[in-house]
Amino acid sequence: PFLAGCGGGGSPKSPPLNVYTTVEDDEMPAYMKLWKEAHPDIELNIIRDSTGIITSRLLAEKDNPVAAVIWGLAASGVDLCRQENMLAPYAPAGMDDLRPEYVDRKNTPPLWVGIKLFMTALVCNTQELARLNLPMPESYADLTKPVYKGHLTAPNPASSGTGFMLVGGILQTLGEEEGWKLLQGIHENIALYTHSGSKPAKLAGQGEFPIGISFDYRATRQKQLGEPIKAIYPREGSGYEIEANALMRKANQHLAATIFLDWAVSRPVMEAYGVQYRMLASKSVVPTVSDPDYPADPFSALTKKQDLEWMAKNRERILKEWSRRFDGKSEPKA
Repeated sequence: PFLAGCGGGGSPKSPPLNVYTTVEDDEMPAYMKLWKEAHPDIELNIIRDSTGIITSRLLAEKDNPVAAVIWGLAASGVDLCRQENMLAPYAPAGMDDLRPEYVDRKNTPPLWVGIKLFMTALVCNTQELARLNLPMPESYADLTKPVYKGHLTAPNPASSGTGFMLVGGILQTLGEEEGWKLLQGIHENIALYTHSGSKPAKLAGQGEFPIGISFDYRATRQKQLGEPIKAIYPREGSGYEIEANALMRKANQHLAATIFLDWAVSRPVMEAYGVQYRMLASKSVVPTVSDPDYPADPFSALTKKQDLEWMAKNRERILKEWSRRFDGKSEPKA
């Protein structure tokens, strides 16, 4: 676990606040610096993993939750916890500045609030595409062309939120029958399904495979590291997810749980999210991330037919069908 913060002064030391998150490892230091500045006396115990792993762990601990709060978990995963009555209502300070489409609108106070949005990106290594004389894809449909056989990687949706966002987005955009056909066509060209949503972008950046299906933050980050990356947002519309925060329903809730949730949507933290993400829940904070591959209006690149609640309700069925069809190309579990 990633430990942050330090113990308080003369008072008896509280146990650390358990935070379950899928926030990327290389995003974390900037946020933890802000936390230590704001709350030096409150220690955090950050448990970080990919979306499928964190969601499964939360559900497994349903009757005796270890997490005090959820931070930045895909909303479809948070909604599974809502369906199991695992969340407590809480309206964080500053909620008035959050866009209504990023907030649980069915409950007052809300059971979750969003912080940022991420979307599917085709992460292409321009040098490898040139070396292999491969065209730059522009759409999901392009990825079914035989020329890409063995040159694609994508995340496994059972462990990766990015993978589930990809599959859920395609099934809703095209309808299930056509969606599975498209996924089958892409599968013919897949070399490997990875267990994390970041790994396909990292593999592309390292030149191991020319194209990795990943997400926008990771494409931008690999480019910032100097890798020859171009991100393509598919013509059909990118699948997307809201990263959301929630308070766990617990008999003995940590006193600092709501302090953390207030902090996690505060202006300084929103500004820090905006250094890496273009689509924020805040109405007033302007993202500062710069990437020429982003559409001028990133919201216009999203699929218009995505329902995160539908994804949560149908998750088990979709993953079962995906595994039946495609799991043979997944990397071994660690």
